[in-house]
Amino acid sequence: MEKKALAAGILGWLVPGLGHVYLGRYWRGVVFFLAIGLMSLMGLVMGGKIYPSQAENPLTLLAFLSDIGNGLLYVISRFLPIGSGEMERLTFEFGTAYLAGAGLLNYLVALDAWDIGRGKKS
Repeated sequence: MEKKALAAGILGWLVPGLGHVYLGRYWRGVVFFLAIGLMSLMGLVMGGKIYPSQAENPLTLLAFLSDIGNGLLYVISRFLPIGSGEMERLTFEFGTAYLAGAGLLNYLVALDAWDIGRGKKS
C-alpha cells in the first residue's frame, strides 16, 4: 500500500494528474492535468521565467522551490530554451506568477494523490 502511495505522489509531481490516473481516479486526473497544464502553458506564452537553483538570493530560492513543483516541465526547461523569461514583455511578471502558482498547485495535487494512495482520503 505504501509503495502505491509513493508512486502516485511521484507520478503526480512529475505530471499533474498522473498520480490520480495511476490510482484509477481518471476524471480527477484529467481535470488536474488540464487546469495546471493550461496554467503553465499560459505562463510560458506570457514570457514567464522558470528560475534555476540560486542559493545566494533568498527570494530566488523561493521562486526555484515553487517552480520545481512543475515537475517534468522544470526538468525540460533546463535542457530546452523554454521558460527563460522575456523581461521586455509587459506580461513577464504575470507569466512568472502563473508558472510559480502552477508549481505550488501541483505540490497540492501530488499530496492529494499520495493521501488517496495511503487510503486516508477517497
